[in-house]
This record gives sequence, C-alpha cells and structure tokens, in this order.
Amino acid sequence: MAAPPLPLAGRTAIITGASRGIGRAIAIHLASLGANIVVNYSSNSTQAELVAAEINSSSAPSRAITVHADVSNPEDIKALFDRAEEEFKTKPHILVNSAGVIDASYSSLPTTSLQIWDDLFNINARGSFLCCREAANRLVRGGGGRIITLTSSQVALLQPGFGAYAASKAAVEAMIKVMAKELKGSGITANCVAPGPIATDMFFSGKAEETMKAVVGDCPMGRLGETKDVAPVVGFLATDAAEWVNGQVVRVNGGTV
Repeated sequence: MAAPPLPLAGRTAIITGASRGIGRAIAIHLASLGANIVVNYSSNSTQAELVAAEINSSSAPSRAITVHADVSNPEDIKALFDRAEEEFKTKPHILVNSAGVIDASYSSLPTTSLQIWDDLFNINARGSFLCCREAANRLVRGGGGRIITLTSSQVALLQPGFGAYAASKAAVEAMIKVMAKELKGSGITANCVAPGPIATDMFFSGKAEETMKAVVGDCPMGRLGETKDVAPVVGFLATDAAEWVNGQVVRVNGGTV
C-alpha cells in the first residue's frame, strides 16, 4: 500500500534567517513534511549551505536552495521571492520569517541608544513588514498560503532589559493580526509563533550563568526550550490542518508566561 503524500509535498517554503538556530530547525522540519525549501541567510553562507546539504542528502531531486537576502532591503526580498519561483517553477505557498536580532547588552530603556533601537526595528519590524508584504502579494491564493513570523514571548513577559526588543516584536504581532483580516478571501493565513527562552546562540549571547539558572527556574517545565520544541508548531501552522488558525500569536515557552 502506497504511503500517503506528505502534507507539504509540492509546496515551496521560504524561511528567512534559516542558516542557524530556530530558523535552521524550521527549514529541516518543513523539508521533512515534503516542502521545497529556500534557505535564506544574511551573512553566514557556509552554515546556510550546510542546512541545504542536510536536506538534499535525503531527497532526490534536490529540494533546498540557499539565497542571500537582507530582510530590511526591499529589493533583496523581491529577489528572494523571484529566486524561489525560478527554482521551483511555482509561486511559494509558505513564508516563515525567522530572521531577527537582539540587544545583547540588555540595556534599560533610559540607557538604550538610538542606534540599538533602530537596529532592532530595522530587522525585527521593518524586515518582517517587507517579508510579509511581499508574501501577501505573491503567495499562492485559494488555499494553502501561509505567513508565519517568529516574534517572542518577551512581548508578554515585559522583562527589564528587553524593552526595545519586545517593542520591535510587539509591532510585528499587531501587524500580523491586522494582515490576517486584510487577507480575507485570499486563502492565506497569517500567524505569529512567539518562542520563550530557547537554547540558541542568540539566547546565550551576553547572559551570565546566574541568569541562565534563573530562566530555567522560572519555567514550569524546569528547562530551557530547544529548537525542536518550536519547529513542529510552525510545521503545523504551515499545513492544511491549521487553516482555521488565523491572526493568532502562539506562545511556545513551556508555561513561562
């Protein structure tokens, strides 16, 4: 008896910030569900190529390519979508916007420089807007179109030292809720996935050992999250099974908030 088709077979997914961390895990997971994968990166081409190679090692023909793009540059984002269509001969179904930055100095708002504020909003808010706007105009319509953007549970936690970061992610959550309504009739859903503390390089950057212990102590599950805790949630939202989930923020944080 033939195996049932994979839920994302024949669909193309663009994942920004996919060379490492959560984005990497999402790219590999969506590939396991059958999707063609566009691994976007901004600076680390070597890591991006490793992600694509891992996906392609278990598929024939190859189903993953790498594409450089700065998410804050509208011309780069247009070219990213162009490349996806050119390679896989179809409009993409899925955008996962995972690219993001954090202020590793964890400045209080009274001491946050304008440069830090602008840097965070440039990637986290402007970048998300540009990617989601392009997706809203270019994803497949009539069913299966998915816009999924990574925000943060810091929007709900509101911890000191994360003011600028939380503000940049809160802007995205508001944008997605409005966009979901504006895409009425298109068959495209728009949702946020908001991870809590996840064991990635970005999370560990600038944190003392005592801080790590406190984070674990605050979590009802008694551990840090892992990228494998987030990727399946994104995977579900990308499938037809999640059609009725739209305009939502899904917090993935082990009960921290």
